[in-house]
Amino acid sequence: MRLWIKNPLAILAEGDAGGGVVVDGAKIVELVASGRSPSAPVDETYDASRHVVIPGLVNTHHHMFQTLTRAHPAAINKELFPWLDALYPIWAKNVRIDAFRLATRLSLTELLMSGCTTASDHHYLYTPTMDNAMDVQAEEAGKLGMRMTLTRGSMNLTVEEGGSAIPGTVQDTDTIMADCERVVGKYHDASEGAMLKVALAPCAPFNVKKEVMVLSAQMAEKYDLRLHTHLAETRDETAYCLEHFQCRPVDYLEEVGWMNHRVWLAHGIHFNDDEVKRLGHACVGVCHCPTSNMVLASGQCRTKELDAAGSPVGLGVDGSASNDNSNLMESLRHALMIGRLTYDAASVTHFDVYKWATEGSARCLGRDDIGKLAAGKQADMAMFTLDELRFSGAGDPLAALILCGAHAADRVMVAGKWRVTDGAPLGVDVARLRYEHGEAAKKFLEAL
Repeated sequence: MRLWIKNPLAILAEGDAGGGVVVDGAKIVELVASGRSPSAPVDETYDASRHVVIPGLVNTHHHMFQTLTRAHPAAINKELFPWLDALYPIWAKNVRIDAFRLATRLSLTELLMSGCTTASDHHYLYTPTMDNAMDVQAEEAGKLGMRMTLTRGSMNLTVEEGGSAIPGTVQDTDTIMADCERVVGKYHDASEGAMLKVALAPCAPFNVKKEVMVLSAQMAEKYDLRLHTHLAETRDETAYCLEHFQCRPVDYLEEVGWMNHRVWLAHGIHFNDDEVKRLGHACVGVCHCPTSNMVLASGQCRTKELDAAGSPVGLGVDGSASNDNSNLMESLRHALMIGRLTYDAASVTHFDVYKWATEGSARCLGRDDIGKLAAGKQADMAMFTLDELRFSGAGDPLAALILCGAHAADRVMVAGKWRVTDGAPLGVDVARLRYEHGEAAKKFLEAL
């Protein structure tokens, strides 16, 4: 069925698309110029004159289980390493598969309602009962109709071995790599328009052994997969690498075979000029996590320099205990604000931020079929209205979404199908989800 999303209030697309978008099946087949009609008959028309239409947002870094410890009293007002020290024992005791399912469902629903159509969750915590964590996430993404990169994380370097992970949260190398192989074989879809892909994601240099990094790089080469890890988030991490590996984090990345186009990094804050150039030359992507970086006082990502050097720059909400929500649209505003504080008011525009959250994030995930409104791309889009008080008086609709603080999409489409209408995710009892997730989270407070 050909659907014409007609005459939007504003649209983020290349060239003149003021007349809207034509969708046929799962794809965009035509952008319509202002004052024109589609070049071929359509079966249905949707009046978008109240809507600002943008490509579906792409979230490239998250920790969905952490929704269960948002604003946790043991962890607030701390930087990364003390924050982790406070939360690891609570997670080890309480993260079990039923709670994880609710956390995943809530996170994906919250993302979807904020205009996100593709998500990647860096899940690295494997406590008892969590062996089928990737299966749960595949199921939950399928129920919502969202695209997802199943990012199979891991930890196996405990405090006793010189790392930061604690017993009860780790797996041995053979178990990790065997499940990576299983998940790839079961879920990775290399085709255009895939709803599920798989990436390999050892957690960080300070909680994963070098052999896992090397084996993951070899498996990624074998199956043509993406690789993901945390890197250079804090100065403490740089000090850790210098002490344990006698090199800086980027040097370690190169040593384990990760300096290539398959890789995207979370945070990527503390790079020097030479490292920025090296990462750009290798086309290593960086997921900017502005909200988390500010909450934990980790630092400011060098987005403009990385972009200019050739690194794909994407956007992520990061963990819901270091962001305290899973709203990707809100993170666009934070990215704009911290970018202007880092550089100046003219150097980071709303168009830069939109690019990071769409095309840039898609590149981080190795996808060229999403992230843009263009003929031939997948029909993933988010549509916002400007009816709320916060938007009254706004002159530029696209800028207003970010500057005035949009946070909830009115309609969201994934692969040509409506997944949010009138602000409500289809097939989700939001009140029940809120209650069940809240009840599960109470156990994490009892751990104090």
